[in-house]
Amino acid sequence: MSPTPDPTNFDSAREAVLVPSDAPPEDAREVKGVDFEQYQGRDITVAELVDNMEFMGFQGSAVAEATRIVNEMRAYRHPETGEKTTIFLGYTSNLISSGLRDTLRYLVRHKHVSAIVTTAGGVEEDLIKCLGPTYMGTFAAAGAGLRAKGLNRIGNLVVPNKNYCAFEDWIVPIFDQMLAEQEAAKQKARETGNDEDELHWTPSRVTERLGREIDNEDSVLYWAARNGIPVFCPALTDGSLGDMLTFHTFRSDPQRLRIDVVEDVRRINLMAMKAARAGMIILGGGVIKHHIANACLMRNGAEHAVYVNTGQEFDGSDAGARPDEAVSWGKIKPNASSVKVFAEATVVVPLIVAGSFARASEPSAEASGP
Repeated sequence: MSPTPDPTNFDSAREAVLVPSDAPPEDAREVKGVDFEQYQGRDITVAELVDNMEFMGFQGSAVAEATRIVNEMRAYRHPETGEKTTIFLGYTSNLISSGLRDTLRYLVRHKHVSAIVTTAGGVEEDLIKCLGPTYMGTFAAAGAGLRAKGLNRIGNLVVPNKNYCAFEDWIVPIFDQMLAEQEAAKQKARETGNDEDELHWTPSRVTERLGREIDNEDSVLYWAARNGIPVFCPALTDGSLGDMLTFHTFRSDPQRLRIDVVEDVRRINLMAMKAARAGMIILGGGVIKHHIANACLMRNGAEHAVYVNTGQEFDGSDAGARPDEAVSWGKIKPNASSVKVFAEATVVVPLIVAGSFARASEPSAEASGP
């Protein structure tokens, strides 16, 4: 136990305050921010800004680290087969409701990701935006007043109820056609005695069909369908899609549209198991975060992981958990490159994309490790 300083002896007080420092580790880096002086006379690019945040500290450094890890994912090539990293992108519905949808669409349009996991809202809000706009509102808008006007608030965004009515008008005929195809395939299976002739709708087949039907280049699902990127939605019924499917059962009774979630979980798990290397980019928490991480468990962990959310770990939630917790479950490899950015995604994801996927030059393959 350290001795209590003598209140009459200034030297003892000085010793208490100015405790000698150990030498810093040899690899210690000095804290350093963005030196705008070196960009006098020209505009700094967003990618340069992110590069200069590496030793900023706090979440600035986390954003730079996330960007570095994404570039590792992009650079990797298997030394024998040349296979790239299988990148799983997860995002929650609020991000599609926001303007971040445009960034996510960019990633899908240019085939920067291999598979998507999202919520029901992440599917339907993408389609609904093709049928009617979402507007800026305010976090302070009173719910009762909005309800009386048929307006739905998502944070400081507002979606008119008429958009959901347009969505119902658009999607029900598609469900009718999907049911007709399902029943025709079932009849064929009876006639041939071959169960493989049956049509099994899965969430990823539903999202692929809807992406083709929307025929709108503003849509994430449109580009996913066009580029063969599966969109997994294990909670497909948890939203307006569930409402539409419910209404459709009464419309089509006694026939029912059947959607097989087991076939889809098999599909995403096999994707992870077959991957030469796996990377996770997970924006938000809940089912999208765990579904990707659990698929990577099937291969004893991902080699790269970037989390972006505002969840805290003190409550034991999966959303709040840092990557090291997933290491304990075998969902991220112990030697993986991983980071959690504690931030709201609309602020930092455009920065990360600007410093990685949207960069004109490809990252060096030498940076991707063995």
